[in-house]
Amino acid sequence: MDYLMGIDLGSTSLKAIVYDLDGKLISSASRTTEVHHNDADHPDWAVWLPEQIWGDTAAAIKEAVGKLDDPSDVKAVAVTGMGMDGVPMDAEGNWLYPFISWHCPRTAPQQEWWVENIGAEKQFAITGNPIWAINSALRILWMRQHHPDILEKTHKWLLIEDFLNFMLSGEIATDYTMASNTLLFDQTTKDYSDELLAAAGIDRAILADPKPSGTRLGKVHSAASEATGLPEGTPVVLGGHDFLCACLPVGAFKPGVVQDVVGTWEIVVAAIDEPVLTSDVLNMGWWVDSHVARGATAAMGSAVAADMLEWFRSQFGQVEAQKAESEGGVDWDYLMALAAQSPPGANGVMFLPHFSGSTIPVPDSNSRGVFVGLRNTTTRGDMLRAVIEGLNFQFLEILQGVETALKVTPEKFVAVGGGAQNAFWMQNKADMVGRPIETPDIEEATPLGAAILAGIGVGLYADEDEALSRVYRSGKVYEPNAELTPMYAERFEIYKQLYPATKPINHKLA
Repeated sequence: MDYLMGIDLGSTSLKAIVYDLDGKLISSASRTTEVHHNDADHPDWAVWLPEQIWGDTAAAIKEAVGKLDDPSDVKAVAVTGMGMDGVPMDAEGNWLYPFISWHCPRTAPQQEWWVENIGAEKQFAITGNPIWAINSALRILWMRQHHPDILEKTHKWLLIEDFLNFMLSGEIATDYTMASNTLLFDQTTKDYSDELLAAAGIDRAILADPKPSGTRLGKVHSAASEATGLPEGTPVVLGGHDFLCACLPVGAFKPGVVQDVVGTWEIVVAAIDEPVLTSDVLNMGWWVDSHVARGATAAMGSAVAADMLEWFRSQFGQVEAQKAESEGGVDWDYLMALAAQSPPGANGVMFLPHFSGSTIPVPDSNSRGVFVGLRNTTTRGDMLRAVIEGLNFQFLEILQGVETALKVTPEKFVAVGGGAQNAFWMQNKADMVGRPIETPDIEEATPLGAAILAGIGVGLYADEDEALSRVYRSGKVYEPNAELTPMYAERFEIYKQLYPATKPINHKLA
């Protein structure tokens, strides 16, 4: 049998999944990703420990491989996962400092320096990056300021996927999508920008050379074979950033296919022919990135989403939690039934989902969440429905940018991620959009995308199109209620007034 492995380094779990060439999940294992706050003077600082990332990922790989009749059936592996977090490595392959996690706020001063000295316009025109405090270059600047001795010893600064590839194969490289997280990658030349390197004073030599996703990198060496159970010599192929890998098994590398990754964050991804690096796209909060599909570019708009449902669940869902405990089932099912008791429009309640600020269509970290329309007859169901409708209005705002700023006409919508399993949320979204939304029957789209890249890298698939034809399976399609779409269009115009109306107040509160 020919199998492929996708390894997914996520913020909550480290997964190793084996698939056959038709995308069927054959075996899997996972371990928890552990965030550490190990600086007593800075309890909000957050890191990943390299020994935990490697040790537990290796253990997950070994468990998944151990379920196979013959480990040599795994013909190649590729790694995907989170984007910006990197680790300094010396010339002997030793890590010198933990990964600074994307949870960590320590590089806010470096972000301010970058904005003042390089500027958002120039930054975006070269790299397609908005300037986020978690970008890799800012971690390097922090290290130079606070631990110059460590930076002096640094041979390579490896992003987290590149670190795992190094531990598996001993080879050092990155892919275009990972390099796109650094603030330093020129989307036109597909290499690091000399201008930005010079402005930041960062040595090009410490950065891993960028190559296309799906490039064969090396082979599993003997020490990694012992740790993981993968046979020595198993090919290691460059994967890519998690949300882009998830595009491959659902066809979101084709023009007109819009992917909606629904989770803690909602990430809307559209493939475009070439980088669109205009100020309009920047000012709307888009991120323009290389795609894991060769020759393609991706535009990504993201906003915090399910985190607000988790907030409602923790603060107001005690009754449903008790029902689940006493009557069986899952509290989410009871909560969605509660929301369904409220009519479309939530009895006049509206919600602005800016609990973590606004990222799109107007980046504003000082914006805050807002409920409006509350009365003494408002129920918990009204408030919960308003939260879901607010999240879907936010999705409509992102879609407007797809059409107006990126000039992409959506022809098909596919939704993946944990939130895509929430039928009430998805149906409401289809009602608002007025178009069908499909949740493909794909098992773990992100690691499957990595596995596809592994298969392309060793020639088991000719290209992305052949892989898609093998692995794609249609799933549930949410058809819109044509009677509700016009009503939601009217309410959307009201929703769009919430941010500008509350901005002055929220800025004073912040």
